[in-house]
Amino acid sequence: MHRMISALSSSVLAAAGFFVPVQRAMAQEPMGVRYAQIPDHAYAIVAEVRAKPGKEAELRATTLPLVALVRSDPHNLVYFLQEDREAPGHFIFYEVFANQADFDAHNATPYVKQWFAKLPDLADGGVKVTRMELLR
Repeated sequence: MHRMISALSSSVLAAAGFFVPVQRAMAQEPMGVRYAQIPDHAYAIVAEVRAKPGKEAELRATTLPLVALVRSDPHNLVYFLQEDREAPGHFIFYEVFANQADFDAHNATPYVKQWFAKLPDLADGGVKVTRMELLR
């Protein structure tokens, strides 16, 4: 039924002169997340950091640039930075690498080292890292 309505909507839009791109592949796999490329024994990380009181905005501003940098790393498969809606300054990272060596190489990049160097002034404690195994 949904497919029929979608096809009908596309036909109506096309008849009206609108370009209607086919997005079948995008519906199956979001852009940027390459599920098919994630190996069975990928190395996943959940990392957590909390800002010192009054340092929430500064830690956020220091951390946000990591998103584009890490996602541009060819060894990174998935990377999300999240902030607790009820506790601003509480950040959770979700990261997936093919293996531990790729994760270790990520941590050795200059931009990650620079970020870690700023944490003593901004974060309440260090980064809590949980190493996860992906289950399929």
